Amino acid sequence: MFLYRTKTGIVAGEEGRLRTLKGLDWDHVFLQKDPRGFLLEKAKGIESTAEADPDSLEILPPIERQEVWAAGVTYRRSREARMEESQDTGGGDFYDRVYAAPRPELFFKSTAHRTVGHGQAVRIRKDSAWNVPEPELTLAISSSGRIFGYTIGNDMSSRDIEGENPLYLPQAKVYDGSCALGPRIYLPDEALPEDTGIHIEIKRGDVCIFEGRTQLSEIKRSFESLVEYLFRGNSFPCGCFLMTGTGIVPPDNFTLQARDEISITIHPIGTLTNVVAEA
Repeated sequence: MFLYRTKTGIVAGEEGRLRTLKGLDWDHVFLQKDPRGFLLEKAKGIESTAEADPDSLEILPPIERQEVWAAGVTYRRSREARMEESQDTGGGDFYDRVYAAPRPELFFKSTAHRTVGHGQAVRIRKDSAWNVPEPELTLAISSSGRIFGYTIGNDMSSRDIEGENPLYLPQAKVYDGSCALGPRIYLPDEALPEDTGIHIEIKRGDVCIFEGRTQLSEIKRSFESLVEYLFRGNSFPCGCFLMTGTGIVPPDNFTLQARDEISITIHPIGTLTNVVAEA
């Protein structure tokens, strides 16, 4: 099952059918003990819409009152990149240590008003000269801490600000347009397999200027462990999203520019595409 947040309400998709779940509040889904079972029950008896093409939907970011958090240094490639960017300022050892530590790095990423959806513009900071997208599988988590679905996340990051001092991480990560989610939430009846691939392509004009791939088997930590740590001492009355880290980092001489197009694909979730806004 797929779940879309649209201008006309919540739309559930399954087996080539789209069903509009009228009168259902988005946040209410995250309050359910079993969100997938709840939605399947709600969809019973509802006729498919006349137009069953998801591309016909006016899709909104799949977030209302949920918070977005993120896990850092969960892939070896991310560990290496963070150590490299901060080695001259003495912070490189921090990332090596957190990669091996029992406790993961977890940080607040975004609220709904800072988050954009599929087809909308992400932003780069005006006070940064080194900006990259970070393609991440993102967990949809109920208010009780249950992982019930998956979406695609783009954790926009200012690497020069973070590299200057690890304490600047919030400024490198949290700003308007720094987070993209979508295009939908995938609600499978079992966890995604380890060979699930993550692919990113960045175009400048009609030219692909960067492409990268990884897969979930490269993640060091389990999703259950990340969620358990996230919910230690924290409550999420309307649920939350957790970005699970990136295993794809562009080379050090790469930085995003206005009008670059970023496409992140995770099958079977789909493709999240965003263009970098004008400064």
